[in-house]
Amino acid sequence: MAKFTLEYKLQVAKRFLNELVSYRELANQVGVDESILRYWVMLVRYHGDQAFAFPYTNYPSAFKLRVIQFITEKNYSIREASAIFHIPDPCMVRRWKKKWETAGEDALEPKEKGLSTMTSNQNKKGKDNSSNQSAEDMKKELEYLRMENAYLKKLKSLVQEEQSPTKSKRK
Repeated sequence: MAKFTLEYKLQVAKRFLNELVSYRELANQVGVDESILRYWVMLVRYHGDQAFAFPYTNYPSAFKLRVIQFITEKNYSIREASAIFHIPDPCMVRRWKKKWETAGEDALEPKEKGLSTMTSNQNKKGKDNSSNQSAEDMKKELEYLRMENAYLKKLKSLVQEEQSPTKSKRK
């Protein structure tokens, strides 16, 4: 799909609003999907000439939650809510809503960017294990894992002996 300039999108949306032409007809003439054209027209209806000048693209979690609450309380579509709140792509709102439905408000918080160090990951894992398991449970698990490891080593050595009977056997 070709990338259209902001001026061209505004011109096409205004053409729809001013002329007697259907979404399908105009979308075919312009060479875009009908749903995209509908979104362009919604943006122009709500924001006029500033429809394609998006002010901000990194939204705080409170704003995301407000958009989701607006959708659920007022029964607006994701596409129309993103036009009303002047969000460049309705897919962003769809992702926010999906995260919110699966994991709640905390999922809308921005994630830390950058490389994490190995020590911090190990500390987190250690804290999680210690909070979920008692010392006695960990000792039992360690003992089980050691026995399992010894069993697998013995099994491996027996298989190797069976495969090479000419070699001298160890005691």
